[in-house]
Amino acid sequence: MEPNLSPRPTILEWSAIELRGVDAGDFLQSQVSQDVARDSGDGVWTLLLQPDGTVLTSSRLQRLDDGYRLVVPRGLAVASYERLRRFHRRTNCSLDLVREVDGPFTTRSEQIDARWPLEGEYALALPPQSYGARFVEATVSFDKGCFTGQELVARLDARGAHVPWRLAYVQGPTIERVVAVAASRGPATRPPVTTWETVDEGVRALAIVHRTVLEPDHLASFNDVHVTPVP
Repeated sequence: MEPNLSPRPTILEWSAIELRGVDAGDFLQSQVSQDVARDSGDGVWTLLLQPDGTVLTSSRLQRLDDGYRLVVPRGLAVASYERLRRFHRRTNCSLDLVREVDGPFTTRSEQIDARWPLEGEYALALPPQSYGARFVEATVSFDKGCFTGQELVARLDARGAHVPWRLAYVQGPTIERVVAVAASRGPATRPPVTTWETVDEGVRALAIVHRTVLEPDHLASFNDVHVTPVP
């Protein structure tokens, strides 16, 4: 599959879904991967999963005086809202979509610095474990009880989180060279480079690579491109 070699917009845009009402906390607890009670006031990361356990989006969960707010990438806001509406039955809480809010990252460069997946990475419909153990630890509670999409996530965790596709940080001289190395192993079923920017040293990117790309002997065969799995 041919990758899109156009870099994503430099400035990130965010929206929010706000939930208010007596059932807001209970409803949200059943829909997101993080324990709603974990928010100490600064907000916590959580996930909205599809029923099959793949990630629709990550979100910054914030407590409001009268409810909760989920801050999501604007490009995924409508899909996230519709995903919540799908399960919003006989529930005494409102759902409101707020188009423009401040988000956890301002620029694409900050996202790459943080090694944090966003729209480009989530478009590949992967389970949380594909984005690394740090990502799962920050976004998923395995003690909170049931939530939509939990079955696959819990099963993968119990089996050692072995997944065929992994998020990696890649540096190289050109985007074409970065793509070639990122796609050097595994089935050619998806564009490997999902987010990238040009810097003085060349290109740096986030990519979804097949786990065989990360084998040390294979990586040692490249001297101009560096691939590091996101832990």
